[in-house]
Amino acid sequence: MTTITVRSVGNSLGVVLPKDLIARLRVGKGDRLFVQETASGIQLTPYDPEFQQQMAAATQVMREDRDTLRALSK
Repeated sequence: MTTITVRSVGNSLGVVLPKDLIARLRVGKGDRLFVQETASGIQLTPYDPEFQQQMAAATQVMREDRDTLRALSK
């Protein structure tokens, strides 16, 4: 388990992530992290959940209309 301390950053509050957590999240300076509230608590992720939903919808459309999209590409 990793413990993170909340600190003052100017007029705001912030947290400093340990190197091992940054490596596991595969993020670096300037990357965005997304916070999701789940049934088991708070989840911190580098992946945008809205983008994942949009890609799932696009994949479904591409599968359903494969022939039409192929004809349009010619």
